[in-house]
Amino acid sequence: MTPRTRELGDLLVALVDPVCRAHGVELVDVRYQRERGGAVVRIIIDRQVPGQAEGSGVSLEDCTRVSRDVSTVLDVHDGELPAGAYRLEVSSPGLERPLVRLTDFERFAGREVKVRMRSPLEGRRRFHGTLRGVVRGQVELEEGEAVYLIPHEDIAHANLVYRFTN
Repeated sequence: MTPRTRELGDLLVALVDPVCRAHGVELVDVRYQRERGGAVVRIIIDRQVPGQAEGSGVSLEDCTRVSRDVSTVLDVHDGELPAGAYRLEVSSPGLERPLVRLTDFERFAGREVKVRMRSPLEGRRRFHGTLRGVVRGQVELEEGEAVYLIPHEDIAHANLVYRFTN
């Protein structure tokens, strides 16, 4: 991640998180990405459901309200964002929820996860196993008989794995 990308990510979090909190939802992730059809600001929100470790309490109305208010905030701060048009997408995390913050890795300990690294760890970039939690700022992952401590800042992408059951 380049310093400019990190700055833009930090700016988007600073702008979007207060809007999410005002609507009673949690900001899971926000990213600015250039894609084939143009730029996209992609926001994932969730709502903690009392008594459940997982959220999924987000409605279409939540996404619509957050989208409307974030659009206004981004318009006000237009000069701080990369020039040009972009699409704004607001959605729930889905069944294979992304894990972004260290608190996500703590909250979902015991669940099956996939992790993709920015740089190799022990010669590998991809891991798939049981999340054990966080130890001294590192993500602890059990894969078979092996246990890995993965530096949080080296994780490019991590998500829960959903298994359909009968």
